Amino acid sequence: MYIKNATQLLTSKLDKEQLYLRKIALQALEISISAVRPKNLIEKAIKVENNKLMILNEEYNLNNFDKLYIIGGGKATGEMASELEKVLWEAHITNIEGIINIPDGSIKIDDFKSSKIAINYASHPIPDENGLNGVKAMVEIIEKSHDKDLIIFLISGGGSALLPLPKKNISLKDLQEINSLLIASGASIYEINTIRKHLSDFKGGNLAKKLYNSSGATLISLIISDVIGNNLDFIASGPTVPDTTTFNDAIEIVKKYKLLNKIPLSTKKALEAGLIDFALENPRLDHRCFARVKNYLIGSVKSGIQEILPFLKKEGFDVIYFSSEIMGEAKDYGVFLNNNVSQTIGDLILHNENCKKALVGTGELTVTIQGKGIGGRNQEMLLSFLNQIKEEEYKTNFLVIGANFDGIDGNSEAMGALIDNFVVNQIKNQKIDLNIFLNNNDSNTLFKALESEIITGLTGCNVNDIVLILISR
Repeated sequence: MYIKNATQLLTSKLDKEQLYLRKIALQALEISISAVRPKNLIEKAIKVENNKLMILNEEYNLNNFDKLYIIGGGKATGEMASELEKVLWEAHITNIEGIINIPDGSIKIDDFKSSKIAINYASHPIPDENGLNGVKAMVEIIEKSHDKDLIIFLISGGGSALLPLPKKNISLKDLQEINSLLIASGASIYEINTIRKHLSDFKGGNLAKKLYNSSGATLISLIISDVIGNNLDFIASGPTVPDTTTFNDAIEIVKKYKLLNKIPLSTKKALEAGLIDFALENPRLDHRCFARVKNYLIGSVKSGIQEILPFLKKEGFDVIYFSSEIMGEAKDYGVFLNNNVSQTIGDLILHNENCKKALVGTGELTVTIQGKGIGGRNQEMLLSFLNQIKEEEYKTNFLVIGANFDGIDGNSEAMGALIDNFVVNQIKNQKIDLNIFLNNNDSNTLFKALESEIITGLTGCNVNDIVLILISR
């Protein structure tokens, strides 16, 4: 069981139908978390037989390599590294070493077969000295490798913060400051990573460029996506992938959020220099550095959805995967989602239709921080949803979950929350003013008090968020 407070969520105060919907929703969440576990994704994607490494049915003869290095960073890469090493070790491939950057507080990785892969704990979402030191160790591995070596680079969401290597003349402190400004601005992950790529000597394909300039080693990236559309150059800001963005894109984003005169001078100068000198641009698709680089997408939120949908159908629900591109401001999306659910319920009532509907969506919302509360994008969306409910609506049983698969939504300790008729009645009976919580970005404080937050702790997973809606009439 991943959900630690399931007993609390399945309280005896619920009526029969409310309890049923909660049980189904939590089961679906458990199934999807298991499906996107890095361990399970590696196990499905990687095989070693007769000293041949097979990745998604492509083959590498390990007899052609002297040494195998495993490096990388992200929220999921600790478990990825552990499982990968296990697969290799069981095939008697033991000449391995490397280093992985993972977030502070991550699930303890204690089942390595050797001590040659170092686990380096670093800060997320704001980069720190530990992360920088880990990247420097990876660069040392890249520089000492040669053309008979194989480097496997593990990438997942969170890598943008966990793999800092600022350009010359940009201090770590300045990098931390611009990251904080961007996160608070409400910029999307695409926008934030566009800027990160142009302030880094590691991201935006620059790892591949470093390898090309220092050795002829073969580089394989195993990638778990946490971005909408699975654009590889935005996952962890694409260290091994050709960049599709420009310095001009980065400057325009800074201007869009009125940050040009707020960001540190060193970062402003670096971005402006790139406008003048095209040679400073990150490597594009035609750069020779990618000739010995292969990127494999081994998992995404789709891996979880493929397990949820048949489960819900088996339970008798009419299932719709309504969006794989949920995005935008969390408050606004909460309003939009409420309107759609309200209309769906209204149609069922109008046609006197008795049925069970399940609506599933995935993506990633943003929050423009205005208050000092505790919450996250999924909980803020749910709070906004609740704030739109009119007294005469939702006589039909419904449930909505918004959850972050990595187990932590925003600055809270919850992966998300659950709302349903029971929660609506609690708010009504206690005469709670939701605007107070909404204006202070304090969604988790409310959901904690209502005992409807969902607690898993860090799961080791990192894919897009999920919205699950169940309606029963």
